[in-house]
Amino acid sequence: MPESFQHFATDFIEAWNAHDVERVTSFYAPDYEEIDVAQTDVQRGREGIRRRLIYYLRAFPDLQVSLDACIVEDSRVVLFWTWRGTHRGTFMRIPPTGRPVAVRGTSLLTLENGHIRHGVRVWDLAGLLRSVGLLPEL
Repeated sequence: MPESFQHFATDFIEAWNAHDVERVTSFYAPDYEEIDVAQTDVQRGREGIRRRLIYYLRAFPDLQVSLDACIVEDSRVVLFWTWRGTHRGTFMRIPPTGRPVAVRGTSLLTLENGHIRHGVRVWDLAGLLRSVGLLPEL
């Protein structure tokens, strides 16, 4: 089972890097729910994922995700990732800066019947804000 989850994670990241909205969406269960520490609302369903992905790709049209580590336990997969891109569109009400951005984060995904059923995403929002010039370097 862990090998199939590792393959799942690799395919998932490849779909993100291809900017294939339909393929990325297909990894999620129709009743998917996600908690993102940077968002006030719970993300729900495939349509919510589709909107979120398009939002990210408009803001960072060259977005690429690297999988830094993957841990599998039962039906859960923990992904440690870094995404990189150039801030070319409005993101979180921040106008485009043209600056390169590298953001690290972790996603805890629960899989059911071959799809992602639940997710929790924790990522470096302060690092993103430093990258676009809104927070000072520490």
